[in-house]
Amino acid sequence: MLLFLSVGQSGLGKSTLVNTLFKSKVSRKSCSPSFEEGISKTVNLQSVSHVIEEKGVKMKLTVIDTPGFGDQINNLNCLRPLDLEFMKRLGKVVSVVPVIAKSDTLTLDERQRFKERIRQDLWTNGIKVYPQKEYDEDTEDRILNDKIREKIPFAVVGTDKEHQVNGKNVLGRKTKWGVIEVENVAHCEFANLRDLLIRSHLQDLKDVTHNIHYETYRVRRLNESNLNGIGLSTPLASVNGTAVRKESESNL
Repeated sequence: MLLFLSVGQSGLGKSTLVNTLFKSKVSRKSCSPSFEEGISKTVNLQSVSHVIEEKGVKMKLTVIDTPGFGDQINNLNCLRPLDLEFMKRLGKVVSVVPVIAKSDTLTLDERQRFKERIRQDLWTNGIKVYPQKEYDEDTEDRILNDKIREKIPFAVVGTDKEHQVNGKNVLGRKTKWGVIEVENVAHCEFANLRDLLIRSHLQDLKDVTHNIHYETYRVRRLNESNLNGIGLSTPLASVNGTAVRKESESNL
């Protein structure tokens, strides 16, 4: 089972991006509201389970569509302190993959400068994003992951609307200059993000979540219980994702 957590400010297109990623209505419809409907917002946690199929392989997907956070804060400066603090905390329990939503509102130069600024902010604040270098198992992994790390944060566009381009129906956003094609890597990095999440790194994401994030969390909670006088007589440590008992110095 894959658990996908969508987090960000209201109106950024979190729900639309999830639906576009999995080509299914796994999250509430939020694209192109009518004038009467206005712009809908997610105001509470919504968890939806759905079975998707990718190249003949069926997979249970659970999507958690979170409320927009920090909506009342002045957000003239992108990547606000709140975003950084949130990612720092999330990075301790889940794999974080940052994206630039609605990237078609930026020119290519603006997008590149924004990417560089975000990467610098992530590094300065010690925020770990997936895939971390310490998880590279060999040279082949490092080469592949370096290419991915060069693209972070992924500049994406999401939509559930199809338009005709050269006689073919494609997912895209129509502008007066033409159609921004969601799956065209020359237009945005949506295809790269999708490949990472549900193709090339799907199993690795699940392994990292279970063997590292979950085990680290489990060890911490067991140690907290121990310190409160509940449970084990000696604290635990995590070695390669496995909980092991710490021996006292007198036993070494």
